Parts: sequence; C-alpha cells; structure tokens
Amino acid sequence: MRILFLVIILLGGLEVQGQALNIKFVSIPGGVYQVGSDESRSNKKRQVDVSSFDISMYEITNAQFKTFIDCTNYVTLAERLKNSQVFLPNIKEYHWVRDTTANWRYPQGLAFFCVDSMPNYPVTGIAMQDAMAFCQWAKMRLPTLDEWEIACRAGTSTTYYWGEDTSKINNYANIWMGKSHSAFYQDDPYCFAAPVGSFMPNQWGLYDMLGNVFELCSGSLPSDKKYTVHARGGSWWCSLSTCGYFNAINIGGYHKKASFSNIGFRVVKEISTP
Repeated sequence: MRILFLVIILLGGLEVQGQALNIKFVSIPGGVYQVGSDESRSNKKRQVDVSSFDISMYEITNAQFKTFIDCTNYVTLAERLKNSQVFLPNIKEYHWVRDTTANWRYPQGLAFFCVDSMPNYPVTGIAMQDAMAFCQWAKMRLPTLDEWEIACRAGTSTTYYWGEDTSKINNYANIWMGKSHSAFYQDDPYCFAAPVGSFMPNQWGLYDMLGNVFELCSGSLPSDKKYTVHARGGSWWCSLSTCGYFNAINIGGYHKKASFSNIGFRVVKEISTP
C-alpha cells in the first residue's frame, strides 16, 4: 500500500452567491487504501484506488444550511411531507416516532429547541435530496462510501481511528452514554447532537467522523436490496449496547425520503489539477 502522509488543512472560507459558508477542509491525498473488514458482510476488506479530494473538517452546521435556505428559499422534504422521525427515551430501544412538527429547524419537534439558538450544531431532520440540493447549490458533493471511510480511518486499519479500546470512545465520539434508552443519562453532556468539534479529532484533523450524527454518503451497496440511501459513522443515539455503528466499518441504510434527528452530512470538493 502506498505510504500516505500528506494531510493539508485548508482554512479559507468558501464564497457562494456572495455568502461565506466558512467551510474548512482537510485534503486527502489520492492513492490505494484498505477499506472494509473480513468480518463484514456488506463491506468486505479490499483495496480501493481514489483520487485526491477535500472533505469538510466538520459536519455541515445549521448556520451553513440556513445560508443555503436563505439564498434559495428551498423547502426540505420533511417540511413538505411532515414525516421526520424523532426519538425520546422509552423502554422500547428502537422506538422512533413520526413528528409532523419536526424538520431541520426543529429537529426534535416544536416541543424542543429551534436551531436558531444552535448555529454550530450539525444540521439534521433532512432527507438525501435535501443534502444533494445543498451540494448542488454549493458546487460540492457528498463523499462516496469509500472516501468517507478513508477519511475516517486516517491511515489506520483498526475498528476506531484511535485503536480498539472502547473505553476511549467518549473522548472522540458523541454517543448515548446510558446502558439503555429508557431515560436520559444524567452525566451525558449531550443528550442529542453536540456542537461540531466538541470531541477530539482523528489523526488527520477531522472531527465527529464517529458519533454525533450519521453522515450521508453517495453510492449504494449491491448487497442491500432494501435501501438506496446510506450513511456512516453512527450518531448520538448509538451506544455500546445498541446500534454500535460508530466505527469505520458499518454502513447504515435508509429510505430515500426519510428524515431523522440523527442524520446529517459533510461535503467534498474536488482538488483542481493543473
């Protein structure tokens, strides 16, 4: 495998239609990388050859998504279909419910917070087509499933980019700290999403690659006949005992029109060649 060591942090803001999105990027060098795992059915261990790309250092925030909305008057799918899914503590571990008042502005519904007070939190309550619309407007794209994994691994081959020690998870990832989802865990500083960059980055300076919110990716899995939309990295809802998708291997599947309060995205831009 080619030795890969060059990671450049690009600190300049990006001007789009006269508005500064202020997206910071990390440049990932092209080359041959190892992805997947022998133990995975849908993401088998293999080598992939990718071109260089820049990936956003943080997940796209409410403030950045609002800039897009303000410039385009775009209306998200959840605002139109009233179908966003939210979670509240319950004895049923996977008990997500539809809330007709929930959307990107109120990711947990009107009974909870409005994103106006949380500009630096990751945008959620969006569907795949909403993320794609943002990317088209900003002249960017979603990372592919392989690009996301390469960026997440940051040159490592372990389950987590800090190794295999699960006791370190709370240093790097915002996940559900309780043993069950029957109640909020009183010592958990973030019951839902956390502001981007609240936890330690991986070795390449990328934050929240694991935990916080699932991140939408482009591409599909031939082995997955049920879902056409996929996201990676786990979220604030995942825990050590439930939905342990906060790793570099697992790939989640979703309906193309689904919106959840734990799904967001980050973006990629191509590196210009002379």
